[in-house]
Amino acid sequence: MKINALTRTLLAAGLLLAALPGQADTINLQQAVEMSLAADPRIKEREQVVEAARGMLQEVQGNAGWRVSANAFIGLAPEAEGGFYQGGAFNGTNPRTDGDRIEGISDWTHLDFALIKPLYTFGKIEHYGEAARGNIDLKRGELKQTRGDTVYDTKRAYFGYLTARDIRVFLEDMQGRLDRAITSVERDLKEETGEAKQSDLYALQAAKGLLAKYVYQSRAIEKISLDGLKVLTGAGLKADLKVADERIEPVAFPRVDLAEFQSRALQERPEMQQLEAGLRARRALVAAKKADRMPDVYAGVIGQFNYASQRERLDNPYLYDPFNGGGLTPVVGVKWDTVFGAASARVNQAQAELEALNHKKAFAVAGIPFEVGEAYANAEANYNAQRDLGEGAAAARRWMVASLADFAAGIESADKVANALKNYVLTQTEYLRTVNDYNMNVAQLARLTGELK
Repeated sequence: MKINALTRTLLAAGLLLAALPGQADTINLQQAVEMSLAADPRIKEREQVVEAARGMLQEVQGNAGWRVSANAFIGLAPEAEGGFYQGGAFNGTNPRTDGDRIEGISDWTHLDFALIKPLYTFGKIEHYGEAARGNIDLKRGELKQTRGDTVYDTKRAYFGYLTARDIRVFLEDMQGRLDRAITSVERDLKEETGEAKQSDLYALQAAKGLLAKYVYQSRAIEKISLDGLKVLTGAGLKADLKVADERIEPVAFPRVDLAEFQSRALQERPEMQQLEAGLRARRALVAAKKADRMPDVYAGVIGQFNYASQRERLDNPYLYDPFNGGGLTPVVGVKWDTVFGAASARVNQAQAELEALNHKKAFAVAGIPFEVGEAYANAEANYNAQRDLGEGAAAARRWMVASLADFAAGIESADKVANALKNYVLTQTEYLRTVNDYNMNVAQLARLTGELK
């Protein structure tokens, strides 16, 4: 009992601490993707669309079961006493002649019903059922595509935030270096040591103004990207969300050749799965529209009941009284309800839609490999570019550090320092942007081939 009480206390304390405000959630890319897949309303919408498609299939299958129709009402009928023959006799040879006189009003209860089941529909139910199954697969493809879009959007926000943050931190460091250089020049000018010129100050101040612009822009992009990540993951704009990665790094280059990517895309891409499902549904729909021109064979039971309390019942099987009596009988029948011109038009329409979808598939089969090839080429180009830019940025940094040291020693002009700093800023920021572009190229390849990771 003591152990259980202690356990409950510790659990409660843990939950309390977890609920305290002001604690930031730190997530990596995989966690961000999982959170987005769980929170995205677009995915939830598509899931319900799939459920609606399942409901349509259940509706079609239900048409093969028992069908019930019934009609019941209470009304009024003319009052009648006695039988069918002269004088109100219940048997005789001469019918009564006073049927045109209404002596009173009676209540009248009526019920008719039918309970029938299709026996043979010439394939209507089967074909519409196959079309409904194809529609389910099509909606599943749309769901998979939406999931892929969510993963891609999450990666774009995550990598975009890392890139903007790294650029901002880098540029702020450059601002600090530039400020120290400006302070040194201003001090030399004030002391009139002759080691600095007014033009040196102007050159450095101009560089400072340009650098400040990029700092403001990077801060804005950093905030926008982080807010986007908060929205996608479901954390909310007011949440304190942090990413686990300290800086953006290039992801591993895919160890799959282009031909494999193209083959995988034709098999696994959601759009191709949607096309295949759509074609299957359209073929079934054409067959169903053709079957609509045929009758339905059915069996069942039909019945009718009538009762008027103020009318005498006619005890004669050869006489029909619509206000008193009833019956029940099993039936086998044929129901045929079609307009040949309209039915043929619906067949032609379904056939045309099928042919249109075939052409769409042909375009996709030709276009998807090209699209994958384009993404692969961009990934390869940016992979090589970021590698070389990384080496260039390292060289530019050494150039800048050397220029600052020479400037401090009085053997380098300020314009040369500003030029070195500008080149370093441009090269380093371009390197970080290219890493981001490359990472998104890889993400696009995964998206185009139907991967969800």
